Amino acid sequence: MRKTAAFLGVGALQSLVSDSIAIDMGSASTIIAVRGRGVVVDEPSLVAVDTVTGEVIAIGREAQQKYGREARGVAVIAPMLNGVVADFERTKEMLAHFVRQARGGLSHFSRRALMSVISDVTPVEGRALLSAAQHAHVGRVGMIEEGLAAAFGSGVSADDARASAVVDIGGGTTNVAIVGSGKTIRARAERIGSSNIDAAIINHVRRNRGLLIGAKTAERLKLELASATVPLNLAQEVPINGSDVLTRMPRSIEISAGEIYPVAQEVVRQIVAGVSATLGELPPEVAGDIYDRGIILTGGGALIGGLEEYLREETRLPVRVADEPRYAIVRGLEQMFDAPLLLRRLIRQDPQALLDLQSETI
Repeated sequence: MRKTAAFLGVGALQSLVSDSIAIDMGSASTIIAVRGRGVVVDEPSLVAVDTVTGEVIAIGREAQQKYGREARGVAVIAPMLNGVVADFERTKEMLAHFVRQARGGLSHFSRRALMSVISDVTPVEGRALLSAAQHAHVGRVGMIEEGLAAAFGSGVSADDARASAVVDIGGGTTNVAIVGSGKTIRARAERIGSSNIDAAIINHVRRNRGLLIGAKTAERLKLELASATVPLNLAQEVPINGSDVLTRMPRSIEISAGEIYPVAQEVVRQIVAGVSATLGELPPEVAGDIYDRGIILTGGGALIGGLEEYLREETRLPVRVADEPRYAIVRGLEQMFDAPLLLRRLIRQDPQALLDLQSETI
């Protein structure tokens, strides 16, 4: 051990044996941060499978490259659905792959991990996620509500007695959390997110333009044309390719921002309706805090064009987008490793595993 310490240096050796991993595994992407190193994995939550043997042949970005252009006998699947495990075996393999990436070439001895979960996760869903993580050999695992993690990761202090509102919009879920004194005052999880805009675009183009398009094309339209508010240039057009609904022959059309706007806006309206419903349930003092402080937007969906402005108009409250909103949750989870007493209070886990995790944290 002394020779190893001399070779690596004390700091490097400590990192080798005591990695703490923060995991935000969502329907659209999996993000992993390692304490002291920051975000080290940010990949699509996709798995490519050989349909004959059941063998996993690609994960993450490599699987995404095959998506929509799968060879015969290959299927690309998303093992996480609406923030929970839909395919246990594939989730386990996907997470194990990402954790190996996170550890890198030197670190093989991480002992603890924190994972985010949606606020209304059921005991069955929670156990499935926890079991997948344990089977992936990520060490002892604790689960923290996404809303709390996103709040801490976007600058809300655990010691702040006044309430803050955080809206985390992911690919398949939207979490609304009202947080005060390091605790959840109100929370609401809707099984709707930015991926629903992709699905709505696919359906619209098929029904109204007679063209079948894939998920990648729909996502490109969302990124380039979709907006929660009326676009500045309604006439802006993007050419897209697909197959004709009737003839199944390849065909190309041009689609405008004005055509995509009402499609995306309907999904955004549903998301904002859930936010408004949560705000309408608040006690008067909490409502007063939110009136002063406004709403913090986190998650990848926070980057939807015009969303900040639309939410501000609908709620009549100040709205801001957190710095690097996609990473707010893992940043918040990382911070909890430095606050063992807070972690003990907030973690969702069985008592014995919690004691094991805390003995290493303190």
